[in-house]
Amino acid sequence: MEQRLTLITLGVRDLSRALKFYEQGLGWKKSAASNEHIAFFSLGGMVLSLYSREMLAKDALQPSVGKGFSGITLAYNTRSRDEVDAVLELAAKAGAEILKPAQEVFWGGYSGYFSDPEGHIFEVAHNPFWELNERGEVVLPS
Repeated sequence: MEQRLTLITLGVRDLSRALKFYEQGLGWKKSAASNEHIAFFSLGGMVLSLYSREMLAKDALQPSVGKGFSGITLAYNTRSRDEVDAVLELAAKAGAEILKPAQEVFWGGYSGYFSDPEGHIFEVAHNPFWELNERGEVVLPS
């Protein structure tokens, strides 16, 4: 198996509310491959999709009930500490709940957390030890 991820699907209870947050709130552009049941966002070589939580659970043969910390977070790395603050502010204005305001963290960076209207948790971080290339992709040491 190749070492890569191609798609992250977030199960949502209300697709129109989720689309409003990502498109109007965060300014993300939905792909033309989207339809009335699923939305796709290109993320520089990866894809984020929004799909019915109920249908996603059914497809995986799992129950759709349950809430709380799911054991996964999504992360948006920035080029500066100021950008962390700006992204958290944008997310809050778009309807996100700030779970942890931006602050210096134990590993030497600066980060904060928000949850989107469906409860998916995002970390917004500046990691001074990681390089971001011109496309915003993390370049890890070999």
